[in-house]
Amino acid sequence: MNERPTIRIIEVVPHNSLWKNHFLREANKINNIMKAEIVNIHHIGSTSIPGIYAKPIIDILVEVKDINKVDNYYEEVKGLGYIARGEWGISGRRYFVKGMSERTHHVHIYQNGSSEIKRHLLFRDYLIEHPEEAKQYEELKKMLADKYRYDTAGYIDGKDAFIKEIDRKAFEWARE
Repeated sequence: MNERPTIRIIEVVPHNSLWKNHFLREANKINNIMKAEIVNIHHIGSTSIPGIYAKPIIDILVEVKDINKVDNYYEEVKGLGYIARGEWGISGRRYFVKGMSERTHHVHIYQNGSSEIKRHLLFRDYLIEHPEEAKQYEELKKMLADKYRYDTAGYIDGKDAFIKEIDRKAFEWARE
């Protein structure tokens, strides 16, 4: 039997007040599996920023005591419908996706103390505190979603410079 290639459509939609509930429900399921290793679970990504358009995919950041022990939970996490992607381009991360063409969740797991945790949380918090820049991010994502509707890499690359600039501003903001 031939498998058909999965085509993901890049879609950016208005903020949905239920996204927080979706995060809490999924975070609870993950916590029930890995509670011995979990330090904290955070809602990150655009769905965590009130009022802005986002891809309707819940990004979850899980802080753990020992990143290597996460590998022991792969089968249980798979039972929740996730696909393990390993580090997926970021050293020290464990990355899981739920759904293929109809993606619903991304789970990013880092060991407590990873600089990636701070970066993600500062990005989120900075945009929440700076709604005018959050709106700029929204406009960029809407434009890129139109331009790269079937090209995930193009969409991601198109956001890169903006994200790096917000990361820089967020680190300065946190130091103040």
